[in-house]
Amino acid sequence: MTSLADKVIVVTGAARGLGRHYADACADAGADVILADIEAGLGREAARAITGRGGKATFLAIDLGDPDSIAQFGREIAGRWSRVDGLVNNAAIATGIGGKTFDEIDIATWDRVMTVNVRGTWLVVKALAPLLRKAKRGKIVNVSSDTALWGAPVLLHYVASKGAIISMTRSLARELGPDGIAVNCIAPGLTRVEATEYVPKHRHELYETGRAMPGAQMPEDCVGAVLYFLSPGADFVTGQLLPVNGGFVFN
Repeated sequence: MTSLADKVIVVTGAARGLGRHYADACADAGADVILADIEAGLGREAARAITGRGGKATFLAIDLGDPDSIAQFGREIAGRWSRVDGLVNNAAIATGIGGKTFDEIDIATWDRVMTVNVRGTWLVVKALAPLLRKAKRGKIVNVSSDTALWGAPVLLHYVASKGAIISMTRSLARELGPDGIAVNCIAPGLTRVEATEYVPKHRHELYETGRAMPGAQMPEDCVGAVLYFLSPGADFVTGQLLPVNGGFVFN
């Protein structure tokens, strides 16, 4: 198993879904995990579950749509930890926004998705970059989606935001590389979690029959790639995109 012993890892969107699985996996690998989410009740519950089985975890609230909240989040971490070894940018608006064609999406929803998924991710990196620099070998793992690789229909705002995450990863890798910070990106396929229960049956079937390795994708299928990119084994890997989808699309 990948060891993250003595590492301080921040996971955004960690209260539920894939984010909670990433946080659990990091804690099980020995990291001191900071769980960040707008859902305070669920976030505290997730942190208590980790500490209850002997892991290290702290919950801090954050609203990726609010720059002041993100800045305060960065200050709070800086006041309690001397460095951050890894950041998993997982938080995003994904639930309940699909099903509309490009000309049916309203401007307010488009702006909200871009504000949280793109601007919010950028501002979290900005807030934590000083602490990542102090780690010497800091790691950022951005979570995109393979919808941006195959051009999923009736989901344009989300797909566009996740495409932006891929491009941001490459640019950040070049800007932060001189500081020893590796920036990489994973693109999970449609995964069976509570956040995807709203996805129409035909979309699940498209994925589950179209993969090179047919079947449902589960959260456990995604955590290995995140742990790898956070690990010392990926110290010299940066600017890369790794689809994690059982071969639904190849990169």
